[in-house]
Amino acid sequence: MVVSASKQKRMAAKAAKAAEAAEKSGTATPTAAASGSSMKDIEKTMDELKLEAKRSTDRSATGVLTSNVMGRDIHIDSYTLSFHGRMLIENAKVELNYGNRYGLLGDNGCGKSTFLRSIAEGDIELPPHMDTHLLSEEAEPTDMDPVEYVVKAARDEFARLERELEDILASDDGADNPLLDGIYERMDQMDASTFEPRAAELLHGLGFDKERMKLPTKALSGGWRMRVALAQCLFKRPTVLLLDDPTNHLDLQSVVYLEEYLKTYNRILLIVSHSQDFLNSICTHTVHITPKRRLVYYGGNYDIFVRTKHENEVNQAKAYEKQQEEIAHIKKFIASAGTYSNLVRQAKSKQKIIDKMEAAGLIEKVETDRRIKFRFPDTNRLPPPVLSFDDVTFSYDGVVKNALYRNVDAAVDMDSRIALIGPNGTGKSTLLKLMSGDLDPTVGRVQRHTQLKLAKYSQHSNDQLDGDKSPIDYIRSKFSHVSQDTDFWRQHLGRFGLSGNHQTNNISTLSDGLKSRLVFAEIAQEAPGIILFDEPTNGLAPEAIDGLADAINHYNGGVVLVSHDFRLISQVAKELWLCEDKQITRFTGSIEKYKENLRKQVHI
Repeated sequence: MVVSASKQKRMAAKAAKAAEAAEKSGTATPTAAASGSSMKDIEKTMDELKLEAKRSTDRSATGVLTSNVMGRDIHIDSYTLSFHGRMLIENAKVELNYGNRYGLLGDNGCGKSTFLRSIAEGDIELPPHMDTHLLSEEAEPTDMDPVEYVVKAARDEFARLERELEDILASDDGADNPLLDGIYERMDQMDASTFEPRAAELLHGLGFDKERMKLPTKALSGGWRMRVALAQCLFKRPTVLLLDDPTNHLDLQSVVYLEEYLKTYNRILLIVSHSQDFLNSICTHTVHITPKRRLVYYGGNYDIFVRTKHENEVNQAKAYEKQQEEIAHIKKFIASAGTYSNLVRQAKSKQKIIDKMEAAGLIEKVETDRRIKFRFPDTNRLPPPVLSFDDVTFSYDGVVKNALYRNVDAAVDMDSRIALIGPNGTGKSTLLKLMSGDLDPTVGRVQRHTQLKLAKYSQHSNDQLDGDKSPIDYIRSKFSHVSQDTDFWRQHLGRFGLSGNHQTNNISTLSDGLKSRLVFAEIAQEAPGIILFDEPTNGLAPEAIDGLADAINHYNGGVVLVSHDFRLISQVAKELWLCEDKQITRFTGSIEKYKENLRKQVHI
C-alpha cells in the first residue's frame, strides 16, 4: 500500500464529518450525496480512521519541524519515537535533504520500519506540498491490470498537482510563489501523454511479462502485487520516497533493474534494506539508529559508513581512555592531599578541572554494535549420494508438455554450497520443494539417503510462527523433549541475537528480522544434515546476514540457497545453478560476473 499522509488525513476528516452527520440525521443517503462519497467509501475511510487510531496508540512521536516550510528539505529537532511503550529514538535530529538518497541502518528491532511509517503518516506534519509515500504493503486486489493500477495512481497525482497549481496561481502572490518551479518540474517529468508505455516498461523491468501484465491485480500473488505497489511508488516519483526492504520478492534481475532506477532518484529517498551490495549501489548518505537511540549521519554508501564508523570509534576510544586516565590521576592527587592547606588549595583547583570536564560533557565510552555470531551444529557425515535427481520432470498440472523442469539430473551432498539463480517463474522455489519432498516429480525420481534429515527456511517460515507466544515459550514447547529449563533456552536464543525483552515479548510484536533469527534457532535445534534456504535475508539487518554467512561457512552439512542478495551468495556459494529453459545448468563464473551480465541488459 502506498501511504499519502496528507491525503489520508483529509479523507479521514471528511469521512468522520459525513458519518457524524449521517448518524444525527438517521439516514446515510443525503449526507453521502452531499459529501460526494458513497456509504461504501465512508465505511472504508472509517475503517482507515480506526486503523490510524490504533497505530497512533501503538506508536508515539514528537518533534519540531525547523526546515523552511516553502523548501524541500526535512529538518526536525527534538524528534522522539516510541512503539508499544518502548523508546526507539530519543531527542534526535532528523535531517533529510532534497536530492540525497539515504540508507537507514540499525539492528533488527531498533525501529527502522516504525520510523519510516512515522514520517509517512505525518506524526510530525510536513508542508502540504511535500508528498510522502511509503512502500510497505502490496497493491490491493482489484479488477485493474498492473498497468492500469500504476497509471491510475499517477493520474490521481497529476490531478493533485494541477489543483495545487491552480490554487497557487489564484492567490495574490501566486506568480512569485517559490513552489511553482517545483510543481512545473514535477508535471513535466510525469508527462501524462506517455503514462501507459512508461508504466509497462517499469513493470517489465520489475519482472512482468506481457501475459502477467494483462491479469487483474486480484489474480496476482502477494509477491507480484508488491511489485505493482513498488512500480506505483517509483512511477509517481514523490518528494519523499520511503522504501522498506523493496527487494523482498524480487529476483536477481529485478534487483539489478531497481538499483539502476534508484540511482537516478533526485528527490528524497530513505530506504531500509538488508543488502549491503544494494545499499552500496544506491545511497549517497547513511543514517544509523544507534544502540543509544540516536540518529547519526554519514556521507557515502554502506562501505564508507562502515569504514568511517570504525575510524570514529577507534579515535573516540583513544580519547576516552586518555580522559579517564587524566581524571583518575587528578582524583588520586585529590585523595592524597589530606589536610595540608597548600595541597587542599591545589586539590580544589584540580577538582574544578574535573567539574569543567563534566560540564562540557565527558567523552562517552564506545559501545560497538553487537556482532551476530551463531552456529548450526555439526551433523553426522553421510556418504554420497545424499540427495539426487534422476531424470526428473515436473509439472504442476501433471501434464508433461507443461513441465516446469524436464529430464533433470543433479545431486546435493554434504559438501554442497549451491545457489540457485535465474529469473522469477523458472522454478527455484519449486526445486527446493522437490528436494524437501513437499512436491513429487511428475516423471523420474528424487532419492534421499535414508538417514538424511532436511531442514528448510522459506519465505513463509516467519508467518508460521505462533504470534501469541513469546520466543521462549515457542521454542520450549517445540522442543519440550530437549529441556524445559528457561535459562537453557535463553542462552540458545541469545546466541541468535534474541535477548532481553525480545525473548519474552509476543512473537507478533517482533520485527521480521528477529522472527527470522527465531526460525534459525529452531533449525539449529533440529540439527539437520542439509539446509535449504529460500530467501533467508528478508528483514535481516546487514550484520545479521554476515552472521548467517559465517554460520553457513562453519556448518559441515550441505546448503542449497535461493537469494536475491548478491553479497550473501558471494560469501557462501561454491556452485551457481542456473534455472532457465526448463533445465538446470552450471553457471561458469562468479556471481559478480552474473550480475554484470544482468546490468548490461538494463535500459532505464
